[in-house]
Amino acid sequence: MKRLLSILSLVCVAIMFVGVSSVKAATPSDRAVKVIVMPDHLDWNYKCGEKPVFKVLVLKHHSPMQNVEIRYELSEDNMPAHKVETMVLKNGEGVIKLGTMKVPGFLRCKVYVEDGVNTHRGLATAGFDVEKIEPTAVMPADFDAFWQGALAESAKIPLEPVLTLMPEQCTHHYNVYNVKFRNGAKDYIYGVMTVPNKPGKFPAVLKVPGANVRTYTVAKDMVALGDVVTLKVGIHGIPIDMEGDVYSNLKHGALKNYNRINIQDRDKYYYKRVYIGCARAVDVLAGLEFVDADRIAVCGGSQGGALSFTTAYLNPKVKCLYAFYPALADLGAYLHGRSAGWPHLFRTNSDDNLRNENVLNTIKYYDIVNFARKTRVPVKVALGYNDTTCCPTSMFSVYNSVPTSKEIYVLNEIGHYIYEEMFQDRNKWLLEHIK
Repeated sequence: MKRLLSILSLVCVAIMFVGVSSVKAATPSDRAVKVIVMPDHLDWNYKCGEKPVFKVLVLKHHSPMQNVEIRYELSEDNMPAHKVETMVLKNGEGVIKLGTMKVPGFLRCKVYVEDGVNTHRGLATAGFDVEKIEPTAVMPADFDAFWQGALAESAKIPLEPVLTLMPEQCTHHYNVYNVKFRNGAKDYIYGVMTVPNKPGKFPAVLKVPGANVRTYTVAKDMVALGDVVTLKVGIHGIPIDMEGDVYSNLKHGALKNYNRINIQDRDKYYYKRVYIGCARAVDVLAGLEFVDADRIAVCGGSQGGALSFTTAYLNPKVKCLYAFYPALADLGAYLHGRSAGWPHLFRTNSDDNLRNENVLNTIKYYDIVNFARKTRVPVKVALGYNDTTCCPTSMFSVYNSVPTSKEIYVLNEIGHYIYEEMFQDRNKWLLEHIK
C-alpha cells in the first residue's frame, strides 16, 4: 500500500506536467512514456547543507516500466553536469541522492530514458536558501544619468501615434486598432490595441513582447481583463501584420541574434532603442482620451518580463508591473561560474568574442538586475524552478533585488511556459492595482 500511494502521488505530479485541459499549447505535450522527478520537500526548497533525495518514476501508458535503465545528470542550475550516472529501476521507480549546496542556488536533476525510438526526459530542481541569492551584476555609477540622457534625446522626437481601426477584428465588447508611433527619426514601433466598446476613461495595460521576430494579434489572455485598454507592441521597428516569410527571413537573416547587435557599444546596442520604445508606448497610452493616465500597468514574459522592469523604471507613469520569468538577468554570471539568464552571453566558446571590456561595460546598463534595484512600483514575478531558458538563479537575482512591495508566484515544476492559472493570477493582480 505504501508503494502504491507513492506511485499515485508521483502520477499526480505527472498530470501537473502534461495535463492538456489546464495549460496553453506551449506547455509540454502528453506522451506514452513519462519520466517524473520530484524532490522530497513539497516546496522543493532546502537550507544550504541539506541533502535532497529525488524520487524518480518512469511510466508507460500510466504503468511503471519494468527494469528500465535511466541516465541522470546533476548540475548547479544551467551549469555543466558535475555527475552523470546510470541505474536500472526494477519496478520503474527509484531515488537519486543529489548532494547539497553550501551557498544559495539551485541543484538540478535531469533523468533520461531511451525507448529505442525517442529519448524522454524529466527534471526537477531543488532550491537552496533562494531568498538569499545575490546577483553578480554591478551597478554603474552613471546608470541613472545614462538613461535620463537617452530619455531626453528621445523626447525630442514627437510620438505622432496613428491608430487604424480594424473592423474585421472588432467585437461587441472591444474595438481593435493597429497602432504605430515614432521611436526615432526614421524608426517606428508597431502594435495592436483593444479598447472597450463603450464611452469612458479606462485603465490600460501595456504588454511587452517575448523574444523572437513574429506577427502580433490581439492577446486573448489580455482581453480577459475586461474594461481595460490593452496595447501589445513589437520591438523590431517592422509592421506586425505582414504576410508570407518576412518574419522568418528576418529571424534567420538581418535580425538573427539581435540581442548581440552592437553589444560592443552601450550607446548603439540593439536594446537601447527597444527599452526606450517600450517606455514611449506608455506615453502613447497616457495621451489617449479614453485612457486614465493614472492607471497604467506593464506586463510580459521572458524578454517581456525584462522589458516590464525597464519600462517601469524609464517611465514613471507605470503604476505596477507583472513579469513572467524575466530574461536578460545577471548577464555576466557565467563569468563568475554561475548560471545567467537568456540570452546566455558567455555560456559557450562561441561567445569568446564577447569577453572584452567594451561588452562587459555595455551589459551593466542593460542588465535587468540593475533595473530591478531601481524599481519604484509594486512588482509580482511568476516563475518555475525547472526553467532552463531563464534559469531560476538569474530570476531570483532579479526578484531579490527589488526594494519595493513585491510578490512571487512559484510553480516549481514549470519550465519556460505558462499555465492558464498564471494568466488568471496576473489579471487578478493587475486589476487589483489599477482598478
